[in-house]
Amino acid sequence: MNLATLFYVYDPMCSWCWGYKPTWSFLEEQLKQQFPELTIEYRLGGLAADTNERMPPEMQDYLQQTWQRISVELGSKFNFDFWAECQPRRATYPACRGVLLARDAGLEKEFYVAVQHAYYLEAKNPSDDTTLIGIAKSLGMDAEAFSLALNSDATQSRLQQEIAQARRLPIQGFPSLVMALNGDLISIEVDYKNAQTSFNQIAQLMKEVIV
Repeated sequence: MNLATLFYVYDPMCSWCWGYKPTWSFLEEQLKQQFPELTIEYRLGGLAADTNERMPPEMQDYLQQTWQRISVELGSKFNFDFWAECQPRRATYPACRGVLLARDAGLEKEFYVAVQHAYYLEAKNPSDDTTLIGIAKSLGMDAEAFSLALNSDATQSRLQQEIAQARRLPIQGFPSLVMALNGDLISIEVDYKNAQTSFNQIAQLMKEVIV
């Protein structure tokens, strides 16, 4: 049997990933129903490394404009209180490490969604350990063990390895979809408004899979 894997490459604090969430959720469910032989794997791309520096005003303005654009184009909800109530940092690696630990517990998607909700709807900062530890606890994870592992060298090394693997894929940013089929890596079009675009491309490729 030929093997097919679809990689969803993302960052838990990527605003376009948040905008894509409804379409991706629908697409993922349709693919699971129609093509049970297709393996779907999540891969962290890593947007921004660790820093304790406050995000520069021009970056804050740019991201707020991006949120506005996504809200208008895709209808995604954002809580702009974040920019007044939090001290934003350009650091997504902490949330990425949290995702890795949640993956070990079989809770990657749940953690990912919780980070998005905290960031975009609840005006909480997923760059802060306290936010991530709170999410882990809310999902029933061992908060103390999570806290100890979150910034460990071992977890950081895992993240660096995953980011390196993701960047070897034919991606153009986040979110990205890449299909691995018979040794080939094929970029799948991401249509933020219509899951059918990606579905049709994947369905055509799946004809090569011998069941």
